[in-house]
Amino acid sequence: MSSSSSSFPPLSPSSPADRSALRASCGDCFALCCTAFGFQRSSDFPIDKAAGTPCRNLADDFSCTIHQALRPRGFTGCTTFDCFGAGQYVSQVLFDGTSWVDEPDSKPEMFRAFAVARQLHEMLWYLAEAVSRSTVLGSAEAPTVLGRRIQQVLDGELADVIAVDVESLRFDVRSVLIDVSAEARGGYPAAGEAVGDLHPSADLAGRDLRSRVLVGADLRGAVLIAADLRGGDLSGVDLLGADLRDARLGGADLSNALFLTQPQVNAAQGDASTVLPDDLDRPSHWSLR
Repeated sequence: MSSSSSSFPPLSPSSPADRSALRASCGDCFALCCTAFGFQRSSDFPIDKAAGTPCRNLADDFSCTIHQALRPRGFTGCTTFDCFGAGQYVSQVLFDGTSWVDEPDSKPEMFRAFAVARQLHEMLWYLAEAVSRSTVLGSAEAPTVLGRRIQQVLDGELADVIAVDVESLRFDVRSVLIDVSAEARGGYPAAGEAVGDLHPSADLAGRDLRSRVLVGADLRGAVLIAADLRGGDLSGVDLLGADLRDARLGGADLSNALFLTQPQVNAAQGDASTVLPDDLDRPSHWSLR
């Protein structure tokens, strides 16, 4: 099983900064996120589910029987997840459109491949933005080359995907993103400086940040759970890996925030006046006012 025999559209985008191929297409996936991964009863899930087993809400056609009521039923974790297009890639490219139901013996490799591919696709999401953010001559070369390395793995055989050293790639990607972040934030007055408690990995849970000047801040890996960012300008703010669960984003401008992802947005609380980057969707659970 390999990508060479599939008629599925190629993953490679039309340009290094194009992320259209990294968006989930659930109709082309065999509900891998509902089967491959496990979860424990928590505020995000009302039940326990072992990895490699179908969710009890999974229908025979791989759809969710409670899709429109996931949050009221306690499955908040499902609404914040995003596979960055890895689900359809594994289902239609690596496994040629043959599901784990039709070939039960394929489950271990399919689920393992999905876990790896999801991480690789997420890296490509970040690297595509890094290319578009690079403004200094030649600075786009590093994220472009690294993206091609990852793409070569994804264009290979199933065994290539499963065997890839994800941690080594993640280290290289992180280094590139830090460099690009410093470059992109260079035009902001406070860029490169730790302003009080505004710094990478800062614990800002529950904090009221409405009066703070945030533009250009490096909040990579920061804990922003339930933080109040309403009305804030987050231009040039590095949010790589920041925890935005229940962060209050009403009226905030995140259109030029760095390294923001759909799962982060899905986990936050926004409204109709929250401004998002063009390639991120407004979650259906957000307030319409």
